[in-house]
Order: sequence, then C-alpha cells, then structure tokens
Amino acid sequence: MMRFIRSAWVIARRDFTATVLSKAFIFFLLGPLFPLLFGGVFAGIGTNVASQAKRPVVAVIAPKAEFDRLQAARGRLAQAVGEDPLVELVNYPPEPDRSAQQKRLLATRQPPVRAVLSGGLDRPKLVGALAADPGTAGQLQLLVAAARTSDSAEPELEVTNVAASSGTIVRDRALTGQIAQVILFLLTLMLSTMVLSQLIEEKSNKVIEIIAAAIPIDAMFVGKLFAMLAASVLGLVVWISAGALFIQLIKTGGVATLPVPAVGWPVFLALGVVYFAMNYLLFGAAFLMIGAQASTAREVQTMSMPVTFGQVLIFGFASTVVGSLGSAKAIAASVFPLSSPMAMLARAAQDGAIWPHVVAILWQALWVALILRVGAQLFRKTVLKSGPRRPWWKLSRA
Repeated sequence: MMRFIRSAWVIARRDFTATVLSKAFIFFLLGPLFPLLFGGVFAGIGTNVASQAKRPVVAVIAPKAEFDRLQAARGRLAQAVGEDPLVELVNYPPEPDRSAQQKRLLATRQPPVRAVLSGGLDRPKLVGALAADPGTAGQLQLLVAAARTSDSAEPELEVTNVAASSGTIVRDRALTGQIAQVILFLLTLMLSTMVLSQLIEEKSNKVIEIIAAAIPIDAMFVGKLFAMLAASVLGLVVWISAGALFIQLIKTGGVATLPVPAVGWPVFLALGVVYFAMNYLLFGAAFLMIGAQASTAREVQTMSMPVTFGQVLIFGFASTVVGSLGSAKAIAASVFPLSSPMAMLARAAQDGAIWPHVVAILWQALWVALILRVGAQLFRKTVLKSGPRRPWWKLSRA
C-alpha cells in the first residue's frame, strides 16, 4: 500500500510540475477569457437584434393631440412593465384617402410597420398582419382604453420597499444555483480533457512503458488523474480570485451584491471546490480510460465525443434541481453519481441544510473510489498496448 501511495505521489508530482511550470499553463489560465469575451460580444449582438426584431411598429393615423394622449398612456405602461415588450408608436397625420394611406404605410420598410391604427380614440380600427401576433392587438386595446381615461386622476399607491421577500430570495438563489451549475459543467468539460493529450504523447514516444516498468500501473493512473486535478484546482482558484476582484471593481457593493446562496458564500465556495473535485474525478477517470485505449489524437476525438454528449445530457438532468428541490427528478439527479455534484451544488444555493451535502460527498467519494478501481484495471490492460494492432483475422493464429 505504501509503495502504491509513493508511486502515485511521484507521478502526480511529476505531471503537476510539468504542467504548472510550463509556458502553456499561462495560456491555459487565459483560456476562459476568450469564450467569455466572444460570448459577451455575441450575446450583446443577439440581444440587440432580437429587441429590434421583436418590437413591432404600429403606425397611428391620428391628429397630434390624440397621438400624444396615446403616447402618454404607453409611457405609463412602460414604467410598469418595461420598454422592451411594448409596441413602438409612430404618428402620421390623416390624409383624405385613408385606405390608400393604410396600404402605403403597411408597405413601408423604414420603419417596418406591423399594423396601422386609425379611427381615433372613439372608433379605433387596427389593420395589419396580426394572425401570428395577437399581443399587438391586445396592447393597443389597453393603450386606447388608458388614453381615453387619461384625464382622470391616477389612483395613489403607497409603496414600501423591504430588503427582501420570499419571492425574490427564491428567484435569486435559483439563479445562483443555475450559474454555479453552468460554471461547474463548463470547467469540468474543459479541464477533464487535459489528461488525454499528455497520455497520448507519452504512449507515442514509449515513455509510459518505461514508467510502467518501474511503478504499478494503478499508481500511474491515480497519480496522473490527481495531478491534473491539482492543476485544475490551481487554475480554479486563480479564476475565482480574478473574478471576485473584477466584480469588486465594477460593482459598488462588491460580491455582496450578487444573489447570496442559502448556505452563505464561504460554505458555498468550499462546496463548489469539493464538488468540482468529485465531478472532475468521475469524468476525468472516464477520459483517462479513453486515452489509454486510443493510440492517436484522431481516435481520442472519436471516442471522447460520446462521453462529451453524455456530459451534456447529465448536465440537463442535473438542472432539474433548480427551482424544484422536492421533485422526484431532483432527488434522482442528486442520487445519481454522475449528476450528483452539479445537482447538490444547485441545492446548496437554494437550501441551507448542511447534512445532505455530507451524505452526498460520502456517496460521491464511494463512487469515485469504485470508478478509480475499475478505471485503473482497464488502464492496466490497455496502456501497454501502444504498438501496431494485429488484424482481427490473425488473432486466432496468434
């Protein structure tokens, strides 16, 4: 047992040093900046395009006084529900040929008119392509009704703001759990493939066979996996520190302005590191077994694709915990070993109980040990088979 631990420690120290002290590790730390940058740019572009495409334009044929009353009613409604979901109103003075004016406005492309409102506030008439957009007609009914009663005094409503309510707490904690799940999924997906390239390189230049002659194969498997886990945790600590500093700089209240998880930030971050380690060991062992069976980078890509799709499905299964902790799917996602880390991290954001996490960590550790055992055995059977493969018709002769 002591020889196994010493051998695993030697391999882990060797791989960790080779990974962290290399120049490529700096680019590895800068790696998450590029998807965040491109994601922010494309999200902004998509939001701008979607807001412009979804907001319908309604041409209002009415005198200036009536249009002002309608626009004032729209302003009051915008204060209540926001500007984005409301229609945009454009005023056009009435012309003698009302029918020709409506046809011309419906054919206008700048701005693209969805419908034309005419007849004034007394007898309004809406013409346009509204079969697939009944919401526009409903909004115009509310605006006309509000414009008709614009002269009457608005009822006074006394508003008292409190720090938080049950509705906002549940919503904010669910948002925190969802964000934590996405971060854990992306980090595991990105970091668990680190063990593949190094293993393929060592198999191709026969270094792994020299190492296997000196130490047990099981110790090599465990050492490589925990070395990549330590390098990933180091990168995770750097990213969390940089993210907290960035939030502190751009927000007035710092990290405290973010939705606070139910267990508190210190416990939540500690659980995040533990669940990341469990999730990484589960999927990293799978990728390491794939790398042991593959001989080239092309084979690695082919064999790792089903595992990656499986990770996406497991992430979708774990996301059922957000907003529904007591449902059968949420309990099943918390019990299933591969989805348990992500599911329990979302539970920590929504529920302040600590004992379920103790049970879950012990349960996950049991499955990690089991998968490491099975993975090490499979690794031992396949890692030394790095030479050319014998055709299947010669197996019987061999």
